[in-house]
Amino acid sequence: MTTPEQNRKNVIAFYEMMFNDCEPAEAIKRYVGEEYIQHNVHVTSGKQGFIDYFIRMADEFPGKHVDIKRSFVDGNHVILHCHQIWPEGLEYAGIDIFRVDDAGKIVEHWDVLQVIPAESANDNGMF
Repeated sequence: MTTPEQNRKNVIAFYEMMFNDCEPAEAIKRYVGEEYIQHNVHVTSGKQGFIDYFIRMADEFPGKHVDIKRSFVDGNHVILHCHQIWPEGLEYAGIDIFRVDDAGKIVEHWDVLQVIPAESANDNGMF
């Protein structure tokens, strides 16, 4: 059984490795459990679907990067609030939710993304 802090560290390491380091297969190998349930409608459920998607993203969008602004743990869920920066000026605010098993391995993922607009009705920012 892992601690909530270890689960948070594992999820952050997974996210950095698959998104910023462009090593989705290694991220899956190190941090994902026996099953991987995906709720993002653009990614096939399962480990190979995840790997294929992020290999394609690395090829199509070299230089993409994510900054994790904050993280939270709620039971066996880890939540990340992220700033995604893509080539050609595309930027997103994102929330990623990961469920981990008792061994601290990631077994399920949900996310929501919002394009960061050029103008806002307030000066608070999205982060």
